[in-house]
Order: sequence, then structure tokens, then C-alpha cells
Amino acid sequence: MSVYSHTRDAGDLLSVSAKKTIPFDQKIKMDGLKFLGRLVDNSVPAAFFDPQYRGVMDKLKYGNEGSRQQLRAQMKQMPEETIFDFVSEIARVLCPSGHLFLWIDKFHLCEGTSSWFDGTPMKTVDLITWDKERIGMGYRSRRKAEYLLVAQKKPVRAKGVWTNHSIPDVYQERFQRNMSFAHPKPIGLQAKLIDAVTNSGDVVIDPAAGSFSVLAAAQQTGRKFLGCDIALGEFEWS
Repeated sequence: MSVYSHTRDAGDLLSVSAKKTIPFDQKIKMDGLKFLGRLVDNSVPAAFFDPQYRGVMDKLKYGNEGSRQQLRAQMKQMPEETIFDFVSEIARVLCPSGHLFLWIDKFHLCEGTSSWFDGTPMKTVDLITWDKERIGMGYRSRRKAEYLLVAQKKPVRAKGVWTNHSIPDVYQERFQRNMSFAHPKPIGLQAKLIDAVTNSGDVVIDPAAGSFSVLAAAQQTGRKFLGCDIALGEFEWS
């Protein structure tokens, strides 16, 4: 029997219950943990999370936060404890066998992220390297990639949950500069992942949305988006 499947048997999750209605497909300005607290348990099949950390700048001590790095330097950094809180809340709202796509830098890739998952029903199941087709900083090798850790809520399975088996683990998509956000993520890759692990009409969440690239990816694939950013949303929501 093949372990692969091109159809999902996880069922449709067309309505996401919340303690207070949150509008779909909007760029909301809101604290991410407060946003997650509005969602009920086991209610979404996919979440993206891009924590703001300074592994490259702080650990390599470049000292060159000039005009190209001003946006990144101004962004509020997330302590490890806050990242753990986000991951725990995302794990709560994901449905069984739901996926978390977690962006990490090379230092967290090397040093590990296992402490972020302690006590949660999440298990790392894959890693995708985004080849940005653009050379970045580096004292030794120069950075050309970012890393997307794929975690799944138990029960862990691929068949009937992940339907696109043509996504390479090194994915080339040219970096698109965004003058209002320091590190926008690839819409095309995120759209393929959304399509692989959700059904049409399902809800995808992003509690630290930044440039709202996940919103664009969800719209491309006919999914609904719920998400926010504490600084870059377009309108306040309480």
C-alpha cells in the first residue's frame, strides 16, 4: 500500500469558532497571542509563524545596520519564552494532524528548536530550504537561504493529509524586496504548502503576519485567512 495520497481525508474545516468574531482576509493590527486566544481548540488545519529574532546580527556582531537593515533593527524582538507561548497556542488551535510552518534562521537550525515544542503535541516532520536566489551577508559563507521547519500535530501522518508530493525540499523563488518590511517570505512556496495541507475554503492562520504574504498565498489558493501583526496591520482590532 502506498504511503502517498493526492486526496485529503481530513475533512473540511470551513468555520473557525472564535470567542469574538475576527474578520477574514484582513490585515489586522493586533497582538498575536491575544489573537490566538480568540480561537477555539482544534479549529484550523494550517498555521504559519515567522518569529522575529536577531540570530544573524547579534551573534555575528556585524555592526552594519545601515540603510538596508534599518527596518529589521527597528522591529521588536521575541524572547524565546514568547516564541514558546506562540507555538503552544498554535498547537492548541491546530486540528489533529494539522501543520505548523515555522520560519527559522541558520542559527536556530544549528542550535535547535526542540525547547519550543516541549509539552506540546507537535512533532517536527520536515524541513524546506528557501533558495532566495539572492546573496546576503556572511563573514564566511554568505547567506542565500532561509529555512522552513514543518511540524505536525499528533497523530502524525502524511497520507490523506499532505497531497502535493512534488514540492522539493530546496525551493527556488526569487526574493521580492518590500520597502515596508525587512524580510518578506515567498508567496509561491507558501501557496503550494497551503494547497498541500488544506481543502478549498479552509482557514489558514498567521499570528505574526509581517508583510501578510500568507494572506496573498491563501487568496491564490482559494483559502480563508485569519491573521494579524502587532505593528504592520492596517486597522486595529480589539
